[in-house]
Amino acid sequence: QITTVSGNEFLLQSDIDFLILDWFHAIKNAIDRLPKERSCTSRNLEFKIRRSSSIELLNSLDTESKEPKPEHRKSLIFRLNYSASDTNDRNRVKSRLKKFISRRPSLKTLQEKGLIKDQIFGSHLHLVCEHEKSTVPQFVRLCIKAVERRGLDVDGIYRVSGNLATIQKLRFVVNQEEKLNLDDSQWEDIHVVTGALKMFFRELPEPLFPYCFFEQFVEAIKIQDNATRIKSVRSLVKKLPRPNYDTMKILFEHLKKIAAKESVNLMSTQSLGIVFGPTLLRPEKETGNMAVHMLYQNQIVELMLSEYSKIFGSEED
Repeated sequence: QITTVSGNEFLLQSDIDFLILDWFHAIKNAIDRLPKERSCTSRNLEFKIRRSSSIELLNSLDTESKEPKPEHRKSLIFRLNYSASDTNDRNRVKSRLKKFISRRPSLKTLQEKGLIKDQIFGSHLHLVCEHEKSTVPQFVRLCIKAVERRGLDVDGIYRVSGNLATIQKLRFVVNQEEKLNLDDSQWEDIHVVTGALKMFFRELPEPLFPYCFFEQFVEAIKIQDNATRIKSVRSLVKKLPRPNYDTMKILFEHLKKIAAKESVNLMSTQSLGIVFGPTLLRPEKETGNMAVHMLYQNQIVELMLSEYSKIFGSEED
């Protein structure tokens, strides 16, 4: 999955490992050839808005406004000098703006008053579960039920992307409303539902497979002996926090049903591994081993699907 600086998203998929590596190297080489520095004022301003507080931005903009501006021969506006009263007025407005911004209620206060509701997308998994008093987010359950009711036989389910604008609309509804009806006609495209579910997992601040477990899962999937590899993965899964384990179990049980319909929907365990690998587990800090990690991510998901009963079953199983 590639996200450009302009916000466009592209999903490139293949079941052939060496082809994926070729794509990765081609994209990386293209990125390396791009100019290292940009002189785009709008991007710099956007960065400031995202990284600075409002008061800091106001101060920086005020500093920038003091820089000498080029004079235009046909205009007299740049030749006018501000009077003392004009300067005082500007300072007074700036001071009032600072006071207004500093007195804004905090996010916590707005949430306590009910003006801003707890977000589902972009929140930590355990916080969503605590808020709902469950171990699996209700949104995840609703999406799974909707897909199993009307999407198991759909060609390319989870691989085909839904309309991004409609997915964003669904995301907004989920974050703002308590009740959600995925049988509503506006969500009739099942790819919108699957797209929103993937987006939910993608936007978790910490993935479903917690960061501290990433390297352990990678080491487990490298084990050559299949029985030992399964046992190692099973042991790691059992150590996961309860919300992560329960959500993972219900999700993989659902994906196993998708794979069972491979002859119809053309989604094998390998295809699902390619789609969900980078979404469900990733390193906390990206390194130069991105392409290698991607292969391991896919293989981990594929193994957990093909050996679901051994990994999530009881000890007796």
